Amino acid sequence: MSMVSAAPSRRRRVKIDPWRWVGRFFLLFLLTFTVLPMLWMVLTSIKSQFAAMQYPPQWWPAEPTLQNYAKLLDPNGSTGQEFLRYFWNSFYVSMVTTILGVIVAVPAAYAFSRFTFPGRTFLFFSVLLRNMFPSVVFLMPLFLLMRWMGLVNTHGSLILTYLTFGLPLSIWLLKGFFDNIPIQLEQAARIDGATRFQAFFFIVMPLSTPGIIATSIFSFIGAWNEYVYAYTFLSKQDSMTLPVGIQRFFTEFATDWPGLMAATFLMSVPVVVLFLVLQKYFVRALTEGAVKH
Repeated sequence: MSMVSAAPSRRRRVKIDPWRWVGRFFLLFLLTFTVLPMLWMVLTSIKSQFAAMQYPPQWWPAEPTLQNYAKLLDPNGSTGQEFLRYFWNSFYVSMVTTILGVIVAVPAAYAFSRFTFPGRTFLFFSVLLRNMFPSVVFLMPLFLLMRWMGLVNTHGSLILTYLTFGLPLSIWLLKGFFDNIPIQLEQAARIDGATRFQAFFFIVMPLSTPGIIATSIFSFIGAWNEYVYAYTFLSKQDSMTLPVGIQRFFTEFATDWPGLMAATFLMSVPVVVLFLVLQKYFVRALTEGAVKH
């Protein structure tokens, strides 16, 4: 009898935590705030120009169409040729920036993590000093430098600029990851006859793969989405990247909103796919690099 009466008493003791529900509603609000613009972008991209300008606006178009996507992806049309060229330019600049950034950041972060030399701490924080200033502060000096080097209207100007801005964060992320790899593993490899480079390449590099992937994602997204420097350094149509190229949907008398939304959605696809495929490495790198064992 006492056990039967104890069960309801336990149920009565369960209290609803108001702060937990406040947190849930806040997360729901943030999710709605994030998803609604994306949803509106996708729905507008499958509307005709007339349907996109209707008032009051309709969420779901009466006659959805994929004509805007077909127009952008048609290599025989003028719009498709321009869009695909911008897409390739962005992909090329982002990939080269990511590869070069990893090639430079990995040995630099490893040196900061494993070696002791005069001015090591000062130099490490000096690398991060650039992130204290907004990017626009360096716009004019970098433009003058690129013009002096003859790199204006070339992808080289963007690659060098993105490396300048991306390397500090890449080195900082990778150093935190290298710090969590026990140095005893390298020492054991050295005892077995491996050189320092062999120990680094065959021991440290495989263990640091999540950190390298996370750094690559950051570098790629930063280069893929950048607009200000691409708009400043590039004026030729053949060399423009996507963030600059899609502004051609804005004309003097009208704006092709469905085409613009379709181009914006296609621009977001590589980043979303990249993150979905590599998200487990990304999360692992952030958790392991944030806690020192």
